[in-house]
Amino acid sequence: MTHGPDPEACRDVYARPGVRERRFLADALRTETVGGMVLLAAAVVALLWANTPLSDLYGTVRDFHFGIPALGLDLSVQHWASDGLLTIFFFVAGIELKRELVAGELRRPSAAALPVVAAVCGMAVPALFYFAVNAAGNGDQSGWAIPMATDIAFALGVLAVVGTNLPSGIRAFLLTLAIVDDLGAIVVIAIFYASALNLWALAGAFAGLALFWFLHQQLGVRGWYYYVPLAVTIWALMYNSGVHATIAGVAMGMLLRVRSRDGEDHSPAERIEHLVRPVSAGVAVPVFALFAAGVGVSGAALAEAARQPEAIGVVLGLFAGKVIGVFGGTWLAARFTRARLSSDLAWSDVAGVSMLAGIGFTVSLLVTELAFVGDAETTEHVKAAVLIASLMSAVAAVAVLRVRDAKYRRMWEEETLDEDGDGIPDLDQREEAELLAREQEAALLAEQRAAAARGARPGERPGGDTP
Repeated sequence: MTHGPDPEACRDVYARPGVRERRFLADALRTETVGGMVLLAAAVVALLWANTPLSDLYGTVRDFHFGIPALGLDLSVQHWASDGLLTIFFFVAGIELKRELVAGELRRPSAAALPVVAAVCGMAVPALFYFAVNAAGNGDQSGWAIPMATDIAFALGVLAVVGTNLPSGIRAFLLTLAIVDDLGAIVVIAIFYASALNLWALAGAFAGLALFWFLHQQLGVRGWYYYVPLAVTIWALMYNSGVHATIAGVAMGMLLRVRSRDGEDHSPAERIEHLVRPVSAGVAVPVFALFAAGVGVSGAALAEAARQPEAIGVVLGLFAGKVIGVFGGTWLAARFTRARLSSDLAWSDVAGVSMLAGIGFTVSLLVTELAFVGDAETTEHVKAAVLIASLMSAVAAVAVLRVRDAKYRRMWEEETLDEDGDGIPDLDQREEAELLAREQEAALLAEQRAAAARGARPGERPGGDTP
């Protein structure tokens, strides 16, 4: 007896995702793309502000302190942005990670292997570049994690500006790659960039997280007026514990329920993410960029940065290390596993996406601030290196992907064609119909097997009587 191909046995790299997964990705990517454009604008404003006669005002606003000193929360505007607002970004990242692990591509080992291998290689190789450069130049090795991060919002924002039309399979892979990348950054920040621990504050944060889980998962309590004060308390305790405060956001995001129950159209995680994601992409991350990206880019400053091994290591790590790591990881997965490159794509497409992964901004700037505490000069130079490497990666990616733009446009038009004008792409309707037909066929087959097990024909009542 001949069986059909096992979908788990051979998987296309960058294959087009299913209808339901694609619709979720479309919503997420639409928000991230708009947020990326706002982020790009905020970065440009920061650079202009910091390199004009108003630079002193920029520094005054960025370093202005306010808060509640008695609670250990007397922070500068810059730290409120990086430790406070950026927690919202990591909260959304936690939801995305939970969803991918429970209901998305990462729930199946065969599917998860591809982005995981690419992401791990895309983190390890840039770190090795940084280590090598700084070992040769006697630089500070504490910044090794800076070139590991990929900024998905900035990458998609760049794509939106230049008008490149990526197929949904590549977009899905890029988003999943960034989620795994975010997980790596979260682990690195929590383990390697924590200050002296306050165990009492940390225990209080864990107690708050336990209460959050009990209210949400066990009691099903709803209402922002319960969770917002609790979330702020957890965040404050995490900040005072010595663990970076953004970890609180990740933890709360991963505690949300991502599967809907009877009577629910959407899970709590979907509803909350739908509300919070625009705040993250449109407010939290751009405000962080406004007070993190304002670095001097004069000729003298850039020349000095070009002689600094820390800055050189970051540029090479993001621009070259990311390409080698992501492309190499994808090639290794396709060469030594049952995965294969989708027939719609070429390896030049993979190279372009690998270059997009070199756009490291939000998390890279955050890690820069954590890695060189007390060394303002190195921090400024490395931030400039992050911006330069991200720009170089974006330009290189656009140059490669624009060559394939005509093919991308044809694929996008096929995916979005709606000849009957009902607002639903015809391809989605065909796939939905095929999915329904397969489900009906499976149900009929199950009924036939059950009838055969009972010794009766399908539709025949027990005892041989027909209805």
